[in-house]
Amino acid sequence: MLLDIIAGARPNFMKIAPIIHQIQKKKSEGVSIDFRLIHTGQHYDKKMSGTFFEELNIPFPDKNLGAGGGSQAEQTAKIMVEYEKVLAESKPDLCLVVGDVTSTMACSVTAKKMNVKVAHVEGGIRSGDWTMPEEINRMVTDSITDFFFTTSDHANQNLLSEGVKSDQIFYVGNTMIDTLLENINHLKKPEVWDSAGLKPSNYAVMTMHRPSNVDERNQLELLLNSITSSLEKIKIVFPAHPRTKKILDQLNIDHSKLHIIEPLGYLEFIYLVKHSFGVITDSGGITEETTVLNIPCITLRNNTERPETVIMGTNRLVGTSPGAIIKAVKDLEAGNWKKGSVPKLWDGNTAVRIVDHLLSIYSSGMLDSYKPNINRELMSRF
Repeated sequence: MLLDIIAGARPNFMKIAPIIHQIQKKKSEGVSIDFRLIHTGQHYDKKMSGTFFEELNIPFPDKNLGAGGGSQAEQTAKIMVEYEKVLAESKPDLCLVVGDVTSTMACSVTAKKMNVKVAHVEGGIRSGDWTMPEEINRMVTDSITDFFFTTSDHANQNLLSEGVKSDQIFYVGNTMIDTLLENINHLKKPEVWDSAGLKPSNYAVMTMHRPSNVDERNQLELLLNSITSSLEKIKIVFPAHPRTKKILDQLNIDHSKLHIIEPLGYLEFIYLVKHSFGVITDSGGITEETTVLNIPCITLRNNTERPETVIMGTNRLVGTSPGAIIKAVKDLEAGNWKKGSVPKLWDGNTAVRIVDHLLSIYSSGMLDSYKPNINRELMSRF
């Protein structure tokens, strides 16, 4: 069995690493399974993707599509054109995509048009917010996916309600947590720890990258001022996305407790999160990590595609209004926060379950004979 494993943006690498490691293990045991790692180049900066190959022990890509830069439409087009060339030369048995980035959607569409079946790791998650590019990517990908590997009961129910057949859905858990637990004892102290005088629980980590939060100068300035003005004791460490950094450089924000730094590698970033007082973010994936690490988390959004992090975990949705942010930050600093629990199957063994299911799908002949129902309810939205 030959898989194409697609990765392109920073979160993808944490999701594919344990799957690659499990395939390598099976192959070493004589099982007939192999993969091609296709890096779309969506994140082309070394700090955004390059260090992940070294830190997570991922082999360098078999193909790099070089699709970095440009608008979303330009990236989508470049990925599709270049991946089509790869498939024209040689097709895998299955294309495996992860998450909800542009690369996920573009390679899924290309594979299906080349008659290659698609498996989606983290299928079925929904925010209900169609202003988010990621939601469009999820919906398009899931409308043509053949096999879904899901992280939660919420995702399962979303898929079933959209007309996906139950035998297409495999509830396996969360590969992000596989990577977290695998590396929790190998974290690296970042340079900012000493330069900013950080100590356990005397700071919070902040990340922002959603276009609605960072692409408009006044909105970003409002968010940062709301957060920093609420602080009395703890510092804020802000590893800034390159796009966000360009806008930050235009702002007149000078706060002694705010430390803006360059993006960190995975092991350094998780070190900061693990030892922090709390996290302030607009990322979905980070809310999963804080839930498992039992770190308080403020999410600067009105919705989430990961409701389990709110219902069971340590995450609180606060939106983007100054009043709600100030209250949440003050609650965080006062220690007025809920204790969370870890969702089912977030146990570090998700990749084992995924690879076992892949081998079963292949050996049973499902790849040759399986024809999923057309998801009419979902397709009607496009």
